[in-house]
Amino acid sequence: MRVSLSWLAEYASLPGSPEALAHKLTMAGLEVEGIERLGEELAGVVVAEVKESARHPNADRLTVNRVDAGAGPVQIVCGASNFKVGDKVSLANPGTKLPSGAEIKVASVRGVESFGMLCSAKELGLSDDASGLLILDAAAKPGTPLARALGLDDVILEINVTPNRPDALCHLGIAREVAVLTGQALRPPAIRPAEGGGRAADRVRIRIDDAARCPRYVGRVIEGVSVKPGPAWMAARLQACGVRSINNVVDVTNYVLLEYGQPLHAFDLDRVAGAEIVVRTARPGERLTTLDGKERALDADDLLVCDRDHGQVLAGVMGGADSEVSSSTRRILLECAHFLPATVRRSSKRHGLHTESSHRFERGTDVNAIPEVIDRAAALIAETGKGTVLEGRVDAYPTPVASRRVSLRHGRAGAVLGAPVPAEESRRILIALGFTPELESPDATSWAVPTRRVDVEREEDLIEEIARIRGYDAIPSSMPSGAADLKAEPVERECERRIRAALAGSGFDEVVNYSFVAPAELAAFAERPEAIALQNPLSVEQSVMRTTLYAGLLRNVSRNLRHQSELLRLYEIGRVYLRDPEGGAGLRPVAMEVLEVAGALYGRRARRSWTAKDEAADFFDAKGAVEAVLSALNVRATFAVADSPAYHPRAAAEVRCESGGRLGSLGELHPRVAKRLDVPAGIYLFQLEVEALVRAAEPVPAYRPIGRFPAVLRDIAVVVPLELRNEEVKSVILEVGAPLVEDAVVFDVYSGKPLPEGRKNLAYALRYRAADRTLTDSEVSDAHQRIIQEVNRRLGAHLRGAG
Repeated sequence: MRVSLSWLAEYASLPGSPEALAHKLTMAGLEVEGIERLGEELAGVVVAEVKESARHPNADRLTVNRVDAGAGPVQIVCGASNFKVGDKVSLANPGTKLPSGAEIKVASVRGVESFGMLCSAKELGLSDDASGLLILDAAAKPGTPLARALGLDDVILEINVTPNRPDALCHLGIAREVAVLTGQALRPPAIRPAEGGGRAADRVRIRIDDAARCPRYVGRVIEGVSVKPGPAWMAARLQACGVRSINNVVDVTNYVLLEYGQPLHAFDLDRVAGAEIVVRTARPGERLTTLDGKERALDADDLLVCDRDHGQVLAGVMGGADSEVSSSTRRILLECAHFLPATVRRSSKRHGLHTESSHRFERGTDVNAIPEVIDRAAALIAETGKGTVLEGRVDAYPTPVASRRVSLRHGRAGAVLGAPVPAEESRRILIALGFTPELESPDATSWAVPTRRVDVEREEDLIEEIARIRGYDAIPSSMPSGAADLKAEPVERECERRIRAALAGSGFDEVVNYSFVAPAELAAFAERPEAIALQNPLSVEQSVMRTTLYAGLLRNVSRNLRHQSELLRLYEIGRVYLRDPEGGAGLRPVAMEVLEVAGALYGRRARRSWTAKDEAADFFDAKGAVEAVLSALNVRATFAVADSPAYHPRAAAEVRCESGGRLGSLGELHPRVAKRLDVPAGIYLFQLEVEALVRAAEPVPAYRPIGRFPAVLRDIAVVVPLELRNEEVKSVILEVGAPLVEDAVVFDVYSGKPLPEGRKNLAYALRYRAADRTLTDSEVSDAHQRIIQEVNRRLGAHLRGAG
């Protein structure tokens, strides 16, 4: 909001400089975003009186003039023709830089010297009018700086008023803050409308049909008004605040809006059908042409100000064209009302109209300040338009609004702020801000909150008022009291961080999807439970809660493939929502929320380069990503063949904790599912339940000393049935070889000739080590032989090349 300091100074004593005032206001919660000094671009331009004017001897369209700017006549050559001798005009002296950037110099124009330039409004940056010179008020004194003569020698503060402070959206509101901050008295404008000509209630009737949305509507009638350009002083103030001058009546309503923060509207009373005002909601099919010339289809939720026959104003937003004040208007009906903020906000959004009025009504206006505001506006209209204010107001106020009461306990302000606040100082501040003490007890004081302060509702709000006026710098800096007790980070958060780090280290990128998906996306995964439908979905594609993270991940894969991505590794950590059979009873949620991590792989195993082979990602890349997660959490797990409709039978596994319990699954996306979701075959997926991982995790690994004695490495290659899993063979090796076998790693898998059909070769690297001695060859050989015998006996395996 733009605030004029010259205007503000009429109501409050200002500090020494604009910067000092800006600092005080900012520290009090009204942030000053900028300081603009008007008239700086007009430095060097002064008022001059035309003394003589004659035709240029060498040019028909030029004149040679002698003008006096207070220091004696000077000669100016001019091309304009809209002035005469005796007019007051604007003179730019040599050395002046105009707003356009042009510098005025002494020049010879067709052989005649010109010692400056007479300027138009456009050349001065005041308007777009370039038809002639800017003619000034006849009372302007020659030599007066033009900025002062036009009332533009002002300083403007650009203040960011937060939405909870509508009382500060006006000059009086800011002046009230300044008066409190400086300890000076507020000087509100004197309001004494001279009344006569009969009763206003005999000229107009007002009826409110929806008092919930319009608690109060007040009208005043001014007759015998002459509609003409507004006074220069008022137009200058409006222009300084960014408002265009229109005519004296409209200018007054805008002026009082900026003065009090209360919107008003002026009707041509002779165009108000039946001389009756009705406040009601719009009827089906009703339309209204607003002042911007647009016809608008109204909603039943829109609140209208109507005459007897039809709508005249979109309440709180914009007036209608039918009763607009014009040059022929002689009788004015002045409106000042209070509208429910939510109603104005909805209408403003619905019709795409954000006006100065709606900006204030949306935040809340002072319902009890309306009489003072409308009297002020009526007096100014009568003053500027030579009209007569009829006696009394027509005030429809069905249910008067009382001030809110808020209790403040003695000593509570100091306890909350952490610094002692004298009771007298608190009292002085609150009274200066307009709060009234009503009921006092030994423990607390009950304060009546002025109705303009819509933001003050509880004790803490009163304390905030005291704190900001005293100054936040008055609160001493101190260390927090009490022992510094930092709680350990929850293990769940540490586990999630490790999961993300493990997957990022494996080349995965994290995605975040909506929890809402399409039913068809879940139907493709036949084993998933029934999804929970939304009561008010955004669209069919987002109408149910996801029961698997795969739906979003496969959509991500599809979208990336349309952009020719060759290598995709994506993962998501999020919740899935499973229907609770007992949910919805009492306070029990309908859904069970399960936190999962899931991933999808497709395309190349590595980015294309001269060192990398063009190999496609496969099941073991997905398994490697799962193992990276398990390793990061120190979870011991096994993999078992799984049977799931979501996975291809040839590549599907279940992940189980060694201590028991399912952790998740992985596999290749089933071609049937891929076809239903319109994604290519060859996508590999994995899914793990985060809560199960957290339960099995060992975030702090157990210490094991580094072996002091050397290890002995031996290989073993066994031929086993094709369906036998590596985990089963490895389990036998570690069990029989204990405690000497530290690890057994499969390093080769082969099937085909010369092996018999239905058989495969598994080659393992075994590492032998004893904790207390160096192993001998015979000890290792004996252990190795026992392993071979047990693998053969239990699993029907034999050494490759044997039997």
